[in-house]
Amino acid sequence: MAVFTLRGPAGEAGRLILGLETSCDETAAAVLAGGREVRANVIASQVATHQRYGGVVPEIASRKHLENITRVVEAALAQADCGWSDLTAVAVTNGPGLVGALLVGVAYAKGLAWARRLPLVGVHHIEGHIYANFLTRPDLAFPLLCLVVSGGHTHLVYLKDHGCLQIIGATRDDAAGEAFDKVARALGLGYPGGPLVEKLAREGSPAAYKLPRAWLDEGSFDFSFSGLKSAVLNLLNRSRQRGETINPADLAASFQEAVVEVLVEKTRRAAGELAVGTVLLAGGVAANGYLRRKLDQALAADGRRLVVPVPLLCTDNAAMIACAGYHLLIRGITAPEDLNAVPYLPLAGWQG
Repeated sequence: MAVFTLRGPAGEAGRLILGLETSCDETAAAVLAGGREVRANVIASQVATHQRYGGVVPEIASRKHLENITRVVEAALAQADCGWSDLTAVAVTNGPGLVGALLVGVAYAKGLAWARRLPLVGVHHIEGHIYANFLTRPDLAFPLLCLVVSGGHTHLVYLKDHGCLQIIGATRDDAAGEAFDKVARALGLGYPGGPLVEKLAREGSPAAYKLPRAWLDEGSFDFSFSGLKSAVLNLLNRSRQRGETINPADLAASFQEAVVEVLVEKTRRAAGELAVGTVLLAGGVAANGYLRRKLDQALAADGRRLVVPVPLLCTDNAAMIACAGYHLLIRGITAPEDLNAVPYLPLAGWQG
């Protein structure tokens, strides 16, 4: 279990929100003051547990959350130097994600909120990733465009204001992070695949192999990476059948280039059509240095700026959930007592 503390400007001293995140394989708890000061951000990772299987096993993830959640919450309270009576609300991810994993966090949050008579806030996981940027740059001004790229999601989201979001592009099949993991597995790199592919790609040429880009319909901001993933797998299979040698570093670099080119170009074009001056990057793949650099260069050439959370806040964490929960809470939006886990919770539907 890792314990991290980030210090920011002082907020409302009397408003402390406990955030909980258990949507996949990270058991996380955070204490946030005033919607911007992260007093504690505690994450118990399950990577070592799932590495032997080459990916997350939902049943095992749920059991690990049950084992970890109490000690993670207690560690967050201790790190923040506060007690149960100091909390003013509980925010928890209730979707999307693995249903068993979500249920652990939701059940814990509901029990805590009921026992302590605290407001309960249900947070959409994708909106949590978006709000990680507000912890990094609390002075962000609307309108904004956010590219969310993770293992399960690839979205372009237009933000007119807090609570006023519009999905203008989404993945039609494999998310970008999912494609990274599957290609990493095919190359024998292990899990999690994204950082391993990026590391190997630094040693290769992004122009070595000609791989497809799925631009889809003219003017579309949607994404598709299943064809690219299949092209890499087919290339590997053909090379084995023919006894040909594939350079893994070149293939990793070529694959990464194909993913990043589409992400960057569609984001750049969307920012231009929406006349947005600031673009946000969020999600686990936002930690990819090549994507950050290419997107920053493309936006800067158009006179726009890129904002990216610190690496710790790119991966699943509870500070981002507490931040999104804070902005719901100050608008008077709380969850009912029968809040449930919704594994396929749509962002637009959740916004209402």
